This record gives sequence, C-alpha cells and structure tokens, in this order.
Amino acid sequence: MLSTLPPAERERLLASTRPHRFGRGEVLVREGDAAESLHLVEDGRLAVRLTTASGDNATLNVLGPGDWFGELSLLDERPPTRSATVVALEPGLTRVLPGTAFAELRRRNPGADRLLLALMARRIEELSARLVEAMYDALDRRVHRRLADLVRVYGSEAQGPVSLPVTQELLAELAGGTRPSVNQVLQRMVHEGCVELRRGRITVLDPHRLAVRAR
Repeated sequence: MLSTLPPAERERLLASTRPHRFGRGEVLVREGDAAESLHLVEDGRLAVRLTTASGDNATLNVLGPGDWFGELSLLDERPPTRSATVVALEPGLTRVLPGTAFAELRRRNPGADRLLLALMARRIEELSARLVEAMYDALDRRVHRRLADLVRVYGSEAQGPVSLPVTQELLAELAGGTRPSVNQVLQRMVHEGCVELRRGRITVLDPHRLAVRAR
C-alpha cells in the first residue's frame, strides 16, 4: 500500500508511526469510538465486525499483513467515529499513524495526498465489488471469493494446500449467508476434492482451482 509513495516519503511516514502489539482477542478499535488513527497491519490477523440493526454481530472482513484500517481518521481535523470493531484473531503488530501526524506530514510533503487518495480509491473499489456481489452473485460464488480472500490472508503466495483457522459460522458471515446454506456449498466442494473440513478449520486443497472459481 505504501508503494504509492517515493522511498523518502515512505520512510518519513513510517517514522511517524508507533508500534502496537496485540494479543488474541484484543479489541484494537471499537465501533462508535472516535477515529483518530490509521493502523497498518504488519503481523497477525484481525476481524472487522459491526453490530446489525437487530443487535447481532456480523464479520465483514479478515485483515492480514499489508492491510490497513481507519483511513477515515486521516480526512478531517475533527475525527469521525469508528464504523466497525476490529478484534485480533491472533497475536500480531500494527503500525499506528495518528491523524494529527498525517496532517503534519501533508503540510510538509504534499505528495502524502497521493497515499490518502490511493487508500480511499482502494476502499471504494472493495465496497463497490462487495455491493455488486450482494446484489447479483449466487451464494456459491460469494463463498468461493471469501475463501480466496482468506487464502490470501493466511497463505500468501502458497501454491499447495492452505489451512484456514476459521469456522463455518465466520465464513457464513463473510459470505452473507446462513451457516446451513454455506455448509451445503462446502460439502459440494468437499465432494469435488477442493476443500477439507475439520472442526474450526477449513483446508483449501487447491488454491489455484479456487482462484479460478472465484473470478
């Protein structure tokens, strides 16, 4: 994500961050709190969750190294509120960039605006893609795509099987389906030799085949 900046500006931005180590189950930010900083995920996996109108919890995304959250905190002098809660699925590390530090960086280096534009453009692309999926794609395709996303987060560039420490309930929340309906999709994938199911774990046996299905 920082590749949009020249090396010197990238170093100045990183120098303005502070490390934040977290443990499994730790809440890094909470829905409704003031949004005052951007987090760059350096290590570990995080779940992005929100509360629905009915009071239920829903998981929107799983983040890994190279991802980020909290970019809205960089927009205004008056910070907005967090739109979701971010919870650690495992121990890890983020680099925290306060909104005030980024404002100072923008005053010194106009090129920092390119980073902000890149952040917002990427987020808009992601949200637009998810909206189209929710309106027009069948559940099978949504399950394939969320599994492919999880392979990216947990397996990086792995070519062989990738073990995902996620439950079917979590996958159902990510795909926007019920657990029974998502289980039906997974059972078909098991029959086809694409995935293997264990308690609290889904192993993608052929990431390349899954990637083709997720297109």
